[in-house]
Amino acid sequence: MTVLITARLRLEPFEDHHLDGLNAMNADPEVMRYLTGRPETREETLAAIERVKARWAEWGFSWWSFIAKESDEIVGAGCIQYLGGNPANPLEIGWRVRRDKWRQGLAFDGAERMATFAFETLQANLLCAVCHPGNIASIAVMKKLGMRFRGVEEWYSANDLTFEITRNEWRMRAGSSARLLSD
Repeated sequence: MTVLITARLRLEPFEDHHLDGLNAMNADPEVMRYLTGRPETREETLAAIERVKARWAEWGFSWWSFIAKESDEIVGAGCIQYLGGNPANPLEIGWRVRRDKWRQGLAFDGAERMATFAFETLQANLLCAVCHPGNIASIAVMKKLGMRFRGVEEWYSANDLTFEITRNEWRMRAGSSARLLSD
């Protein structure tokens, strides 16, 4: 299983020892507001960890815990998975961050690294993201990643905003970022 690294985060595939940190985040009604609309129970978090471990075994990717390097605490989670859980669909990128860590750029840090993994390692041609129309913070992360609005589509039993980016668009974005840094 693949561990990903950013300047501030270590992204580790879900493991049993992540239960307390993941459940503390997922039990917060504000964190789950635009996801399930309700806090997650400890049993639901444990079941999710088991489901994710099976996906890692089957697909070689799924959900990561975002662990802050400075504190070794779980501060978020993110995924590369098949949209709607169906391998016939394109890959989806998603994230959530602990409420006390909002507005610190951690969702973008993790998402940017996961997108790079999807395009470079998995050789994905397309990466999608979906969110509730009211989730302004996630929309901002999607736009910062260079994703463009595709439309309102039904995913996970809801009408969600759907964004996408192709591998070529990602490479152009990455290339222009590198050129800006070198200028």
